[in-house]
Amino acid sequence: MSEEIEVEAIGVEVSAQPIELYKVLKIANLVSGGGEAKYAISEGYVAVNGELELRKRCKIYDGDVIEFNGEFYVVLCDQPVQEKMMRVAEEKPKASPKAASKKANKAADKKKSTSKPNTAGNRSVTKKAANKAADIKPDTATGRKPISF
Repeated sequence: MSEEIEVEAIGVEVSAQPIELYKVLKIANLVSGGGEAKYAISEGYVAVNGELELRKRCKIYDGDVIEFNGEFYVVLCDQPVQEKMMRVAEEKPKASPKAASKKANKAADKKKSTSKPNTAGNRSVTKKAANKAADIKPDTATGRKPISF
């Protein structure tokens, strides 16, 4: 048994559907950024079509009603629903087999030409610097090698 309630809602126009819930909050300028939108959703401040919604990436479609901060917002989109596979196919034109083999050869050549650099923690060092560091004697009191920048 569903009960219909009439409420006044502010329209939020989006360019494509479905759209993720946190993006709708950003588009409507209800929050200052995506992090704030995700926080508000995860803390239970947002309802979609009368139901509490905790999923930040919940798919929202034309006509869905979002409740936030005591206000109601209705999503408006005049574009048809886009399926993920259709969008990927439209965005990426198919390459010819010849172009694909050129790309594979280029990647293989790049892999051959690059050698693994020596690393010190998160910092890359050249062999010369690594050898120089190996020549430095450790401090007798601490047993540690000095670091110079």
